[in-house]
Amino acid sequence: MQFKKDADVRASDGSKIGTVDRVVVEPGSREITHLVVKKGILFTKDKVMPVDQVASATEEEVLVKPGAENPDELPDFEESYYIDMSDPGIRQKLNMQDVSPVAWYHGYPGGIWWAGLGAYPGYARSPYVRATQKNVPPDTVPLEEGAKVMDQGGEDLGKVESIYVDPDENFATHILVESGVLSKSHKVVPTKWIRSVDENSIRLTVDKDFYESLPEYTEKG
Repeated sequence: MQFKKDADVRASDGSKIGTVDRVVVEPGSREITHLVVKKGILFTKDKVMPVDQVASATEEEVLVKPGAENPDELPDFEESYYIDMSDPGIRQKLNMQDVSPVAWYHGYPGGIWWAGLGAYPGYARSPYVRATQKNVPPDTVPLEEGAKVMDQGGEDLGKVESIYVDPDENFATHILVESGVLSKSHKVVPTKWIRSVDENSIRLTVDKDFYESLPEYTEKG
């Protein structure tokens, strides 16, 4: 199977559900556990879909199994809620003692995005901040296709265009890397060469010279 960003996600009757936004991967085992499906015809919010609900996947579309397209049974990818930061106990627990609850603040403590509500001059200020939690399994990464790919020393090689998955084991076997701006090239890299993964980047165990020695990928006609 091949998962590519913006590929159509379709129900078993062929109707469009949404599009692929990213895959959720367990970095250690390289197991693909879920897809994040962007809102579309049936999904009014981005949803997290277990990969075992996928019947087949190509570069153009992902077909889900019958009965797996009910959006009410799938969690939202992100959920927001508010926390009272005037409580010193909460601020200490979150290690945010020095952060003003009214100033705009962006960080990523504990896998949560934070943004203070702030206030306009002359208006009452709120002691609350908004927290947004990603609904993915522990120890997994919602890898964005288009994520930066780097060599072992951190040098930029390109970006992830597609992820290839063993359909029986839901195991990521290869990534397709796109390089260049005007003159684009593509190379297929085994996932066993991946050293580390986060949402926005992948670092390999090989250097740039070795990567560039790989044969150019050409799509089969």
